[in-house]
Amino acid sequence: MSQLQYETLVLDGTPRAAGALPTGEPFATSPLTLTLIYGERDAVLVDAPYTYGQIERVRNWIIDSGKNLTAVYITHGHGDHWLGVEELLSSFSAVPVYATAGTIGKMHSEATEGRAKMWDPALPGMIPPASVTAVPLPADGLHLEGEPLEVIDLGHTDTDATTALWVPSIRLVVAGDAIYNGAHQMLLEAPNGGFEEWLKAIDTVEALDPLHVVAGHKAPGAADDPRCIDETRRYLLDARETLARVQTPMEFYQATLRRYPHRVNASPVWYGALALVQ
Repeated sequence: MSQLQYETLVLDGTPRAAGALPTGEPFATSPLTLTLIYGERDAVLVDAPYTYGQIERVRNWIIDSGKNLTAVYITHGHGDHWLGVEELLSSFSAVPVYATAGTIGKMHSEATEGRAKMWDPALPGMIPPASVTAVPLPADGLHLEGEPLEVIDLGHTDTDATTALWVPSIRLVVAGDAIYNGAHQMLLEAPNGGFEEWLKAIDTVEALDPLHVVAGHKAPGAADDPRCIDETRRYLLDARETLARVQTPMEFYQATLRRYPHRVNASPVWYGALALVQ
């Protein structure tokens, strides 16, 4: 029987310096889920923090685990999943960062244009200097104490070139942003076929028949139950239907909050509405 286990750390969303909800509350980033997969001695971290405060929490979390960090895997290129990895790993010895070629390409654009246009204005002074240190996976793939950690290419979800990490020995899928769990979904990149591609990616995750599903963004305390797969699908279908019939951003915002009153962080609903409802 496999000795692998996993633990998640959900980092709270961070208030942003610009933008506000109709209620006047400032925009906030979504809560971020990091996953530590570990065996008897070693561990692999999936995704990484992005602000100085988060980095300190994650550094202590890994050290307190008592495990030897052997690798970091980044599921996709959005900056909130990796911009702090270089600073984080300054506390550890020669830990490689792995990602697919598509994710690495997205990381380069996030580290330059994305950072200048979005991340630094939104979170001024909170994100450390970041270069793209990720490299492609080894030819024989990623392993932890002899167990395979399989990369699943998903294509477009809430952005391009996304992936999940599948641990078949314990039927765990760390789904990145293909799956959300109790948090409002980011739809800005969904038009022009994005809804359809994301729905296909959800089918790919479901076909793994996982026992545990870790969403890239989830409400604190939410269980890693596979039901979040279909909940993500339903949210997308509802959003697509709502976008097709509303006339104003406020109509979309209000309809989504009525339908999903318990999901956390309404910011993506409002800034998505402003961009998508013309």
